[in-house]
Amino acid sequence: MSNIYQFEAELLEGETKALADYKGKVMLIVNTASKCAFTPQFAGLEKLYEKYKSQGLEVLGFPCNQFGGQDPGTNKEIGAYCQRNYGVSFPMFAKVDVKGPEAHVIFRFLTREAKGLLGRNIKWNFTKFLVGRNGEVLERYAPTTKPDALEADIEKALAKK
Repeated sequence: MSNIYQFEAELLEGETKALADYKGKVMLIVNTASKCAFTPQFAGLEKLYEKYKSQGLEVLGFPCNQFGGQDPGTNKEIGAYCQRNYGVSFPMFAKVDVKGPEAHVIFRFLTREAKGLLGRNIKWNFTKFLVGRNGEVLERYAPTTKPDALEADIEKALAKK
């Protein structure tokens, strides 16, 4: 069976985090950027995290600089920006590529499991993937989909034990 638990990624602080550590949780995985028109979505993502983390939701942010160079900072600068401007407390990972030959393996997996408007390609920053408690990709959302529009799907995923 193919699920997301087989992968790991580097956190902003530099330590490696196995996604298997999130087994049994619902994950919302987002490619983020600090200087994008969608950057205010950090506030909505944090609100979802605060509301549902006690029920098993994890929001995982993956900064990416592939779309318009909208996340040029270092990992440390990105972390400080997200915390200072949006109060982000959910896990943020080191900057990655989400498309092309250097795409991080997590995003290669996500885009294979949930195709979007451009097939396997990610269109822009703040593409979101909802992963169920069993590690399987449930849904993919466009960058324009605001975090609060995901609540019903998140609640449904959290209800499945």
